[in-house]
Amino acid sequence: MLLPDRYGRSVQPDPELPSKLKPSRDRRQDRPNAPREKTFREAPAARPKSGDNKNAGGAAAKPELPPRSTAPLPSERAPIILEVLPNDDYALIDSGSGRKLEQYGPYRIVRPEGQAIWQPALSEKEWSNVDAVFTGDTDEEGMGRWRFPRSALGETWPMRHDGIDYLGRFTSFRHVGVFPEQASHWEHMAGLIAAARRPVKVLNLFGYTGLASLVAARAGAEVTHVDASKKAVGWARENQEMARLSDKPIRWIVEDAMKFAEREERRGNGYDIVLFDPPAFGRGPKGEVWQLFDDLPRLAALCRAILTPKPLAVVLTAYSIRASFFSIHALMRDTFAGMGGTVESGELIIREKAAGRALSTSLFSRWVAT
Repeated sequence: MLLPDRYGRSVQPDPELPSKLKPSRDRRQDRPNAPREKTFREAPAARPKSGDNKNAGGAAAKPELPPRSTAPLPSERAPIILEVLPNDDYALIDSGSGRKLEQYGPYRIVRPEGQAIWQPALSEKEWSNVDAVFTGDTDEEGMGRWRFPRSALGETWPMRHDGIDYLGRFTSFRHVGVFPEQASHWEHMAGLIAAARRPVKVLNLFGYTGLASLVAARAGAEVTHVDASKKAVGWARENQEMARLSDKPIRWIVEDAMKFAEREERRGNGYDIVLFDPPAFGRGPKGEVWQLFDDLPRLAALCRAILTPKPLAVVLTAYSIRASFFSIHALMRDTFAGMGGTVESGELIIREKAAGRALSTSLFSRWVAT
């Protein structure tokens, strides 16, 4: 099954683009790992028995999950609010009336934001003083869905995160190649890698344009970056060059995340940190369906199954779902039963500059070893 990208769109590999990097967020590379101890395999991902992979109608049946573990659950911390404050690289200037006004380096950009149900704090004059506005024109594609009030801008522009250079990009689905709210996770991950004082392997599933992979690689990790979209992996490889991190060990892999994780389990490969940011819904090229509430439990179990004997963390982020963070919090605690550590869950927010309001962007849950 080929999964869609993080935005819920069906994604098929683009035959015109070469397989491009997604920092060990090859989300994505195939790196062998040391054998895992059985104590970390108490809740392995179930695989269908030979001959049992079809249902009565002849359609492929999904593997059954193992029964719920009776082992002790990890400790818990919830709710936790992780926030990103305005800085020189990025700032949420204002928001309201279903829009947000952002500053990306030298550019001011207006995009839709369904969470912003309040009124803007700044005047319409401030909102008009921008470089790019996403119009969502359904008759256009690519940059045609953007309006440039001052002067025409190229598809990409140089951006920076915490000293890492990368390319911002005007896409036809309103995104610009980075999710600033994820910076809280990136900082936490970099700290874990530095504190480990040993070689660390990071798997970045649904890696998109690779900022998390670049942060992990810069911190000293060996990264595998995996994404089903050749185009996104290509962007990620460009970002690696832009960041002058081409000498860092990042394996870029264009593949369905579930299939990649299943193969890594069969091969006995393991990772110390796993990041996964799956879409809410999508379809594969042969009519396969990814439904987050149906398929997330199996993928979470696979993420546990491919951990090394001394793992550091597993981080799940969920966008655009109608659920409380308690849903994925309970799932992660059950999945990592018997492994100790702590499951921390809550929301990722961006703190607004104009009025100090908090814009919620996504839910998260992460298991962290003690």
